[in-house]
Amino acid sequence: MDEALALLNPWQRGFPLVPQPYALLAKSIGCQAGELLARLAALQQQGALSRIGGVFAAQTGGAALLAAMVVPPERLDEVAALVSAHPGVNHNYEREDRYSLWFVMTACDEAELERSMAALERATGLPALRLTMVRPYRIDLGFDLRQRTAGAPVSEAPRRRPEPVAAADQPLAALVEAGLPLVERPYAAWAAELGCDEAEVIACLQRWLQAGTISRFGAVVRHHEFGFDANAMTVFDVPDERVDACGAALARADGVTLAYRRVRAPEWRYNLYCMVHGRDREAVLAVIARLVESCGLADYPRRVLFSRRRFKQTGPRRFRALPAGCNEVQSLKTEQAHAHA
Repeated sequence: MDEALALLNPWQRGFPLVPQPYALLAKSIGCQAGELLARLAALQQQGALSRIGGVFAAQTGGAALLAAMVVPPERLDEVAALVSAHPGVNHNYEREDRYSLWFVMTACDEAELERSMAALERATGLPALRLTMVRPYRIDLGFDLRQRTAGAPVSEAPRRRPEPVAAADQPLAALVEAGLPLVERPYAAWAAELGCDEAEVIACLQRWLQAGTISRFGAVVRHHEFGFDANAMTVFDVPDERVDACGAALARADGVTLAYRRVRAPEWRYNLYCMVHGRDREAVLAVIARLVESCGLADYPRRVLFSRRRFKQTGPRRFRALPAGCNEVQSLKTEQAHAHA
């Protein structure tokens, strides 16, 4: 993985918005563009590279929620496979908690999101917590992969909440979500698909980055493949009048990759979440202990949920339509069967 680390780590953000970006990258590491493209394709096939593309800021389009299920241990593999079979699910993990299965569902709108959740509940026969995001404080998984845990936050100027992606631009957003093609002129390939000019595509991406619509554009890596598999989601029950101050403190802290406020649920009282990604459990627990003290969270109830197994990790589908029929129970079970064939 050393070669993959050297190739992908510097380009998790700041990927070139020029007509031939791969040629520029190849020159920077002393190889030919064709060789670089072959290496990137191999890394995708191996699973180290999810895609090259943009990470849209929360609430710029589509709909999403974090969901959790209490799954009997003897059914966990079966239920996880059904959840992973749904194309709207982009993350699906087992965590150390009574609520053992945690997944993120994305969709083009709230109605489709609820249809998808209802379909999974029918397919599994299990109810799911629906934990919608209220406010993001920090969302940045583009951290230095050479460290033991995620390091210091990238310095960013404060921004106003970005505007939602305009309807006319959503076809491009769908392509950005899916990933940049591994061809000599990838933006031209997108332009040909959209029926516009290459320069228009590049200009729109530049505008999105400047406005904060896209938080970063570059290599989206799969952290487990680089040794970051001791990852913990810590949840806090913070008084509503204090949660924004605590969330802002988490966003500024070293070691935090994700921090956000979510709705409470009748069976789940927690409203503040943060993620710490690390190579070993001890290092992650040390970061969490420091955060609890430095961010004023010591007096509030909390739970630490380490991930046990990763069942699925792909890009979201907030701008891409779901395949026809994917919300039918039989369709999900058929997909599950195919996945295990």
